[in-house]
Amino acid sequence: MNAKINKENALGYVWGEACFSWVLADSKELSIKQEVMPAHTKEQWHFHELATQFFYILKGQATFYLEGEVLVLNPNDGIPVGNTKKHYIANEGIEDLEFLVISEPNTQQDRINIEGN
Repeated sequence: MNAKINKENALGYVWGEACFSWVLADSKELSIKQEVMPAHTKEQWHFHELATQFFYILKGQATFYLEGEVLVLNPNDGIPVGNTKKHYIANEGIEDLEFLVISEPNTQQDRINIEGN
């Protein structure tokens, strides 16, 4: 029997500057996470050698830095990020940013951080 999964029953963890992630699906082939970033937080520049990702904004406004481009995403906007593409997401707004990040394959041990941003 399949059980429903949501933020109340999913495994969660803190990352970065007080950001939070709920793991909605997790296998070698696929990862789906729902994440919240408080105002004025950002991720570190990084890339993935294998994983392709898709970010989908649920609430707030995301500023996405991708290979020299700066893109602003609003609720119901999404962006694919191919493997090897340097990127990070930032919440430069005044309210929480909530989004889904879908990775294929899973990004475990497939993240290369880059100094500075």
